[in-house]
Amino acid sequence: MGTNSISFSLTFLCSLLLILHPPQRSVVVQVVAQEVAKSESEALGVPEKRETLEIIIGGGGSPSPSPSPETPCPPPPPALSPRLIKARKVLLKFKSLIDDPDCYTKNWLPNESPCQYNGIRCADFPKDNERAVAGIDLNRARIAGKNGCLFPLESSGVLGDIEELTFFHVNSNNFTGSLSRNVLNFQYFFELDLSNNKISSAFPDEVLQATQLVFLDLRFNQLQGTIPSKLFEKDLDVIFVNNNKFTGCLPENFGSTPARYLTFANNQLTGQIPKSIGYGNTSKSLTEVLFLGNKFDGCLPYEIGNLKKVVVFDVSKNLLTGPIPLSFGCLNKIQFLNLAHNKFYGCVPDNLCQIPSLRKNGNLSLSDNYFNEVGPSCWSLIKSKVLDVSRNCIPGLPNQRSHQECYEFYHKEKKPCPNPASLNFIPCKGYWQGQGQEQEQEQKQSTSNVPEATGSPPEPVIYKTLKPHRLRL
Repeated sequence: MGTNSISFSLTFLCSLLLILHPPQRSVVVQVVAQEVAKSESEALGVPEKRETLEIIIGGGGSPSPSPSPETPCPPPPPALSPRLIKARKVLLKFKSLIDDPDCYTKNWLPNESPCQYNGIRCADFPKDNERAVAGIDLNRARIAGKNGCLFPLESSGVLGDIEELTFFHVNSNNFTGSLSRNVLNFQYFFELDLSNNKISSAFPDEVLQATQLVFLDLRFNQLQGTIPSKLFEKDLDVIFVNNNKFTGCLPENFGSTPARYLTFANNQLTGQIPKSIGYGNTSKSLTEVLFLGNKFDGCLPYEIGNLKKVVVFDVSKNLLTGPIPLSFGCLNKIQFLNLAHNKFYGCVPDNLCQIPSLRKNGNLSLSDNYFNEVGPSCWSLIKSKVLDVSRNCIPGLPNQRSHQECYEFYHKEKKPCPNPASLNFIPCKGYWQGQGQEQEQEQKQSTSNVPEATGSPPEPVIYKTLKPHRLRL
């Protein structure tokens, strides 16, 4: 039999066997499921082509599965406005000039939007709705010039070249010098906080020419000279100039300021408290005022009783003298009244001790003076610890000055006030009509059944200015 016949016979025989005993698909699937080696190459761990494996498991060369679709790229960030590009250049230049020990400006990077920078606030500029840097807050950053040197504000460019600024807060840094005059032209510049720096000039004239300023904080610097009268012509809401080296008297136009919060504490100011404090804008707007820690002298003007909204009035630690004007009984909003550490004398007015806001968890400090008498309504305040009259000359009370000390004052040091009749003037006299019965009742209760104070009132906002780090109002 020839070769061709043998091949044909074998082929025919195989075909016949396949017809009689067809292969079972389930067997192949079972093998695959049990992960039995499908070829000699697989059993020996020898790699073989993908097509061969498909034939063995019955794939028959079917097309490969389609690859997973790629995740689309995020859209590019929006382009920076020209105002932001300009501001970024200014900020990066500023960063190159400073030492930043706390890495406050670490994320001020050239390829980032300045709106992402630490301490930078952005908003839409009103003129064209273009995004712009609206505020800079570097509070407590401890920034200095290179090698830890003081850093002049005018050379920094950061306050002068960003005309869209609405506020500039840099308390607790090492800035010195004066402001850039460019700030005078900023249309929306409302807040300036230079507190707790190293500024040692006279009162900055640029501040007086900034037309939109409403918040001014210059405390804890080394500013010198007098406080200019033009300051009280500005439409400011807050004036903090405490803890500097200001000297001289307060200007007579003091009462012109519409400010609600004023502190001149811990300077070297002299002279009298201006009478204008009780008329003009201050009579309608002044809420909290601190004169403590200066060298003010003379008597308190009765016009102080016209302060309709005052809650805090502090003239402690000065050289003031005279009786308390009866007009103080008109301060019907007062909660903190501090006249301690002066040379006041005479009787503590009874109508002052009747003010409801003082009686209800208020604080009236008259310690370290020379008062020798208190009105009948004051006794309950003493017992409830609302009123402090320690180290005075009041008979029958503990912790008073010695008899000799009081005698020396009243016979040798006591100074009269120039207009004693004004001390008896009560501008709100109608408020006290019909108070006679209440006074009599107070007098009967002066030694018994005295209500205890329920607790101290919260610390006023303005007292926080006596600490180097300002807490926002």
